[in-house]
Amino acid sequence: MPDMNTSNSITLPYSLEAEQAVLGAVLTDPECMEDVTNRVKQEYFYLPQHRVIFGSMLSMYTGSKAKIDPVVIADVLAKEGQYDVAGGREYLLTLKDSVPSTANVETYAKIVEEQYFLRTLIITSQEIIEQATGGGADANMLLDSAEQKIYDIRQGRDVTGPRKVSDVIINGVYDRLYKLTGEEKDQFKAIPSGFGMLDKYITGLNKSDFILVGARPAMGKTSFALNLAQNVTMLAKKKCIFFSLEMTKEQLAERLLAAHAGVPSNKLRTGELTDDEWIRLGNATGDYEDVELYLDDTSSITVPEIKSRVRRLKNVDIIIIDYLGLIQSATHKENRVQEVSEITRNLKMLAKDLNIPVICCAQLSRGTEGRGKSHKPQLSDLRESGSIEQDADIVMFLYREDYYRNEVDEDKQDEVDANLTELIVAKNRHGATGTIEMTFDKEFTRFRSIDKKYE
Repeated sequence: MPDMNTSNSITLPYSLEAEQAVLGAVLTDPECMEDVTNRVKQEYFYLPQHRVIFGSMLSMYTGSKAKIDPVVIADVLAKEGQYDVAGGREYLLTLKDSVPSTANVETYAKIVEEQYFLRTLIITSQEIIEQATGGGADANMLLDSAEQKIYDIRQGRDVTGPRKVSDVIINGVYDRLYKLTGEEKDQFKAIPSGFGMLDKYITGLNKSDFILVGARPAMGKTSFALNLAQNVTMLAKKKCIFFSLEMTKEQLAERLLAAHAGVPSNKLRTGELTDDEWIRLGNATGDYEDVELYLDDTSSITVPEIKSRVRRLKNVDIIIIDYLGLIQSATHKENRVQEVSEITRNLKMLAKDLNIPVICCAQLSRGTEGRGKSHKPQLSDLRESGSIEQDADIVMFLYREDYYRNEVDEDKQDEVDANLTELIVAKNRHGATGTIEMTFDKEFTRFRSIDKKYE
């Protein structure tokens, strides 16, 4: 946390009267502490002695002492070197007498909070200016870092207190249920993934969900992500932005076009197309005319930059990112583990703030290859950070046994279906986990689900 007392000779805003009124109200009526702690933290006070006083109040409020005691607080002030015992008692009495009315304590606390965030904004702005004028810094990194710092300030402000469960049920749960059954219900329902069995498990792609799709290389992560993008935009008529940090927009468009037209994707690279295939490609191109699917192939993108582009595009219904390992951290960290932890936390916050699903592909570690004959992925195979599993609402793995074909017993090789792919729902905050069987058409780079009874 930046130092709130110094800022390169610029006078930082604060309200002496409001700080004194908050402390005085608590000294007059300790019950006011409940209202104060809902809005004010110790660091919100500008004057050091006020921070010490409020810190003592917090200790007494959360500890075993029955009542906030001015005598003990005066002793603490003396030990902290703010006042001697007599001076501390005198100042506390002054605070107590200076309160116009304890009934307005929430208003006083709000003023203290507002002044704190103004000071934070000023100091953060100065840090941004110093970094920008220091020379040698990359402009894109500075922009990302600046946006992240401002975003962090906003996160600190957007805090809501506890609500009674009956209020949440009536104004939250029932309100959503009425919307789901009303005339405009399609606006509030989860986005269908286009894979029937998957939707039975996860109830569709829900708002504010952070969904992770993990797999080893060559399992079809990108193809599956593109299939999802195609389904939600063409079938569900939603607006989707697809961030690819590995492939170009043209490569993605080739795959989408080939999958939809039913033309082998390699033919779009060689140009060896039949007349019928040209016709199918033309029809498929026409189908994409009104599809709200946007492709972004910026490499080394950061989460704040993703958020900025999504906001500029407006009314985006879903974000898909391919893939996690190539996302850059907006701020410098000591190691990649800390960076990945920050990235996944910010992706979850992104989904929550924009209230839309965020789907991100991730590469699994080699741990799957060293587990004897069973190579099915597990949550522990997520690379670089345990926070990936923690932050994600849903974790899915793609697994194709044919990938490990050389390790299968020779007498069983013919039994392995080269196209059979398992979509393993390993973590699901909304319901059951399980395995969904799919078939992968390598020629057209598209998945199809094999519908079986849902248990």
